[in-house]
Amino acid sequence: MQSLRKSLSHDLKFNNGGPRWNSQDVQTFILATILLVIFHYYGKASFLKSDRLETLSEFMPISPEAPYLEILRYAYWAIMAVILRMLVPCLFIWFMLKDSIRDYGFRVRGKPGYCRLYWLLFCIIIPILYLVSLTEGFQQKYPLYPMAINGWDHFFAWQLCYRTQFFALEAFFRGFLLFALFKRFGYYSILIMVMPYCMIHFGKPILETLGAIVAGSVLGYLALKSKTWLHGALLHFAVGFLMDLFAIFQRGGFRD
Repeated sequence: MQSLRKSLSHDLKFNNGGPRWNSQDVQTFILATILLVIFHYYGKASFLKSDRLETLSEFMPISPEAPYLEILRYAYWAIMAVILRMLVPCLFIWFMLKDSIRDYGFRVRGKPGYCRLYWLLFCIIIPILYLVSLTEGFQQKYPLYPMAINGWDHFFAWQLCYRTQFFALEAFFRGFLLFALFKRFGYYSILIMVMPYCMIHFGKPILETLGAIVAGSVLGYLALKSKTWLHGALLHFAVGFLMDLFAIFQRGGFRD
């Protein structure tokens, strides 16, 4: 029995040449997993079903029949994304890891020279997006907020919510999770980060889900090299904006 315990301890500590884990590594994996689960079940727009949405409207100066009521679902989604994907990880970095959030990509200015690469990626993506927007699956899926096609007012209200969650998404995957894993796994952390990032795209068109593997890997590498996830968030913002516009105009434009 004693020899078995020694063997298990040997394996858990990766004494066979692999990285040695510490309590911070374990805490990071546990927190990231819990946050992914909570967001999936309680943080999405679908959590606010009709009865919950009507209850929420009672505490706000808005009629249950108001045309903008549905946007509250996505406002909730954006707020939960900021809390679970930005605020909680930042608190964890400050109080548990005792680190600066700047060391996890939370900085406005990264290393110089990488902005041009993001612009190049954007230029490459534009024609690909247009071609994908010609497919029926893409047009049926986007925008995720169906009423965004009703006019520019709905569209920009939706964009505010959608882009907010994009920033939170990048802060979590290409910020907190990636930089925390990088300390232990180096550039292999990109491969680990991409797995859950790809999985959150399940249910979307398969080309987008597969593209998330490539995009997540490239953005992860650039985030590590430039020391910031912000540029990737701006790129993600611009791509998502074009996706919605392309989808709307392929369907004949705004209704109003």
